[in-house]
Amino acid sequence: MAVGKTVNGFHPFITGGGLDGVYQVEGVHFHWGSPQTKGSEHALGGQKYDLEMHIVCKNIKFASVAEAREDPFGLAVMGVLFKGLDQEVPRSGLNEIFDRLPFLALPNTDLLIENPLKLGELMGGINPKKFYTYRGSLTTPPCSQAVTWLVFEDIVPVQSQSLQKFWHLLDVRGLPLVNNFRPLQLQNGRRVFSRKFFSER
Repeated sequence: MAVGKTVNGFHPFITGGGLDGVYQVEGVHFHWGSPQTKGSEHALGGQKYDLEMHIVCKNIKFASVAEAREDPFGLAVMGVLFKGLDQEVPRSGLNEIFDRLPFLALPNTDLLIENPLKLGELMGGINPKKFYTYRGSLTTPPCSQAVTWLVFEDIVPVQSQSLQKFWHLLDVRGLPLVNNFRPLQLQNGRRVFSRKFFSER
């Protein structure tokens, strides 16, 4: 999902938290599993989750994502993990996406979300000050070693009915588009840092 400009005419951006500069939000996409498989690309404490959202950001020093992925500090990706629940959960801006998934069941279809979404709403109300970060790669080809990952500690609850809508999307062969995640990779000596935020009393 491509991200447009805000109502003020600027692209949303992130900075700080160990990032090397200012990173502009370029797009959002999801990875999911199947009724039998957890679909997240990260695991916390050895546990995988049902769905993972990636908010892809480009260092503003570069003109395009293609150019940025050639630099070790070119990209930042925020990872948000979701857990499917059978009970009702509070609605958020994410429902603007989930509710429209049935209209995107066929491959190569697109749909415009007319209601503006705030970045905070898109992240499901998690605490953005608690996350894990490490230097890694894209999880889709060409898997460039150009990403500063920020994986949030909070897990977003999502109703099982919303999660199941992903499983009904179809690929170009007309088959269910499921298990579109990269398996967990070896840490390969990478250092993973944890940022905790404690409010002052």
